[in-house]
Amino acid sequence: MNTIELKILNKNITIPQYKTSGAAGIDLQAAIDSTVTVFPGRHELIPSGIAVSIDNPEIAGYLLSRSGFGLKNVRLGNCTGLIDSDYQGEIGIILFNDSDELFEVKPMERIAQLVFAPVLRPNFLVVDEFSETTDRGTGGFGSTGK
Repeated sequence: MNTIELKILNKNITIPQYKTSGAAGIDLQAAIDSTVTVFPGRHELIPSGIAVSIDNPEIAGYLLSRSGFGLKNVRLGNCTGLIDSDYQGEIGIILFNDSDELFEVKPMERIAQLVFAPVLRPNFLVVDEFSETTDRGTGGFGSTGK
């Protein structure tokens, strides 16, 4: 089992935990003192009130949107946030409002998920031609059908 150190930076934040035995991520809360309004077409950086020390280059943290926010057209501003293994600062959550309505973030509301996953860091071999070709080759967007 891996151990990741966690710092609570806001006394109102509860220790994140996996809510079910099959949960892949932990919910992160909005560490704010008052409601923050995210206007249509705008983004806001919301502090999570926690920091982690992954300290293992074979693991990274990934911030993901909460599925319920998708129904409200609110997403992470960068779609997926990446927490490198050597970053130890507070996790910030960029929320973007794709809707036509105001979106209110309430203090301590669950606003994102944090998932830890393996990272591969392969060595690169620069070549003029690939040693093997695939059926797809260089076929790009739409090349596999509609």
